[in-house]
Amino acid sequence: MRKLWLIPLLLVSSIRVLGQDDTITLDDVMESADQWAKENLDEDVLRALKDVDREKVKQVLKDIQKQLQGEYVLDLAALRDSAKSILPLLEGYEETQPYAAWLKARLDYLDVAEEFRRTTPPPKTEPGQPPKPAANPAPQMEREVWIKKLTDRPWPEAAKSYVPRLKPIFTGQKVPPQLVWLAEVESSFNPRARSPAGAVGLFQLMPATAKRFGLRTSPLDQRLRPEESARAAAKYLEFLHRQFKDWRLALAAYNAGEGTVQRLMKQHNAKTFDAIATHLPAETQMYVPRIEATLVRWEGVKLSELRLPNG
Repeated sequence: MRKLWLIPLLLVSSIRVLGQDDTITLDDVMESADQWAKENLDEDVLRALKDVDREKVKQVLKDIQKQLQGEYVLDLAALRDSAKSILPLLEGYEETQPYAAWLKARLDYLDVAEEFRRTTPPPKTEPGQPPKPAANPAPQMEREVWIKKLTDRPWPEAAKSYVPRLKPIFTGQKVPPQLVWLAEVESSFNPRARSPAGAVGLFQLMPATAKRFGLRTSPLDQRLRPEESARAAAKYLEFLHRQFKDWRLALAAYNAGEGTVQRLMKQHNAKTFDAIATHLPAETQMYVPRIEATLVRWEGVKLSELRLPNG
């Protein structure tokens, strides 16, 4: 019975395979949805379901994977109701609370996608042609919507202890201390947060990334320790900023992977985040403006205004 927690978990998985480790392309993800389900679904768990429910789980998983790693932000709106309906179940068991923390930190994406869905006019249809997907919101529109969404949000309770503790760590790694607010977007400052794809901690570091920047993941997972996690995240951000020379691009790479950002910049002959934004995975299109709105709300600074610490 303890394995039953995997079912709701899989239904909301973002399958963050395009993130920090960046080992496969977006096309790979789309083409391998069936294979992924076969390899990752626990058949022992699925046998607890009726046959019809078992097939529904597989289909929903495939749909969610495609939408979150797909190119269209508005498709994320379809996940909103199902994600919210299973959140109480995840929160109800100690074993699944880390996954509930991960999901809870991502509900804002689904709410904003729904807002865009309601306000975006449908694309024009041509006789005899299949309907086209709605265009992605322009990056400037994304920034405006996210700033508006966070305008009246109260100071996160968990941030009160972590922000002053972790800012000096970011400064020590020559990274703007304001970027400690990455933890609000990644985990709502919950160090236990864990994604279905294996990202852990305040800054949702994948195993390979954590090891790359000096953390152990076993026998004790240092990603669960706020200071260690912050130091590794800051090192990674410093590396990405040196590579891309721009905080928006660096944060896009933190979320979607260095290779994804590099490929899109080359493909579109681009030098800025805005030039590739609508071609990034849907989650990443929302991730960067959400971080910027968070900094505006709590630090009064835009990403373009961040300055590297002296010394």
